[in-house]
Order: sequence, then C-alpha cells, then structure tokens
Amino acid sequence: MNPEKKDDFIFGLRPVMEAIEAGKTVDKIFLQNALTGEIYLELKQLLAKYNLRPNYVPLEKLNRFTRKNHQGVVAFISDVPFHKIEDVLPQLFEEGKTPLLLILDRLTDVRNFGAICRTAECVGVDAVLIPEKGGAPINSDAIKTSAGAIYNIKICKEKNLAHSVDFLQQSGLKVFAATEKAQKLIYDVDFTEPCAIVMGNEETGISKEVLHHSDEKMKLPITGKTQSLNVSVACGAILYEAVRQKLN
Repeated sequence: MNPEKKDDFIFGLRPVMEAIEAGKTVDKIFLQNALTGEIYLELKQLLAKYNLRPNYVPLEKLNRFTRKNHQGVVAFISDVPFHKIEDVLPQLFEEGKTPLLLILDRLTDVRNFGAICRTAECVGVDAVLIPEKGGAPINSDAIKTSAGAIYNIKICKEKNLAHSVDFLQQSGLKVFAATEKAQKLIYDVDFTEPCAIVMGNEETGISKEVLHHSDEKMKLPITGKTQSLNVSVACGAILYEAVRQKLN
C-alpha cells in the first residue's frame, strides 16, 4: 500500500472518530497493539457502536502506512457502499432473477480484486461477497483496476463466509468451489440454476471451512506444464462458462 495515497486512508484518533461519526464507509481499521488512554477507549466504544472490527497490529505495520503521527490508528475509507447478502438476495428473488453470486475468499491483491469485479459486472453477477477481515482493501487501486465497475455491483461484506454459504444454500442456491483438487470440470457444472461461485486466496486457495460447506468442487482443465492460473483469469473463464450456459 502506498503511504502517500491520502485519499485511501485517514489516521489519528480524533480524525478517525470523526469520520466514523460522519457516516464514512470504513473498509479496514488498524489499531496498535496495547494502546491505552481515554480517547482510545472512546474510539473502541465507537467501533463497538457501529459494529466495526479493528485489526490489532504492531507499530511497525502502522508506520508502513504513513510516516506521520498516526497515534496508533489508521483507517482505510471507501466511498463504495457495502451491503449484506441477507438484504440483497430476497430483493433478487423479488425481481424474478436467477441469482449468480461470486464469493471471494480472502483475496489479498487489490488488482486481482478489481479485475475480477470488472469481469463480474460485465457478465451480470448480482453481488460479490467478501470477508470483513483478511481481504484486499477496496481502495483507489482496486477501483481503477475495475474501470469503475465496483460502483456498479453490490459488494457484500460478511463476518463469516462459511455462514454466508449456509445462508445461500438454505435460500436455494448451489455453491460451487473452484479448486485444482476437484475432479469435475466447470463444463460439467450447471450454472443455469441459482448459484454462487467461490474463488480462493492467491496462495492458499479456498479455506477448509468454506470448501467443506460448498456443494460441489470444480476446476478448469490445465494441460500445460504450469499447473495454476492467476485467480482473476481463472475467475473470468468460469464466469464466461456460466454466461455461455445461460445464453444457451
């Protein structure tokens, strides 16, 4: 993260508190370990009030975000509104849609995230689910890479993706997990029904918990010597197979 991109984050106890009170969308907030003091306690109470979960980190990490006096707190602010899938899904059914959702499990690269959102919006994905913690920040780099598509697709921030998978299944959706360990190819999966596609972290793939909760595992065919694809490329191939099936 470039510490000079002041439009991506704010720092300092009072500025962060004022931003939260003003209704700014907080993407991520980082607090220094073992902070004390009256204003710090006020901030913690404010975070609890607005159901914001901070990441507790060492001083060195905060210093990488900014060289200025951050007072032990840095908050990344997004002008992208976040949603909850419990609100989005019923609306999709009411509109008579066959939901196509995308779940991104702990993707960390902002450019991968932006590129995936661009493709997802192009093919008509109804919503993208991401975890509250462990994912890429939705900052100016992500928005630029998405060519602005992030503004045109619903982003749902979820506390627990495995619980979100359960909710989707109870609502009648099939959840397909993309993993190289699968036996079934994407061409043998029915994307015409209400469904969600899960893509995993760039290094470790889909978490065991989310993988366990998924209905089916699927993979792309790999015939070359390189045994894996960039996650945004793989996601694009899968989404366009879903489009092909829907068009047919």
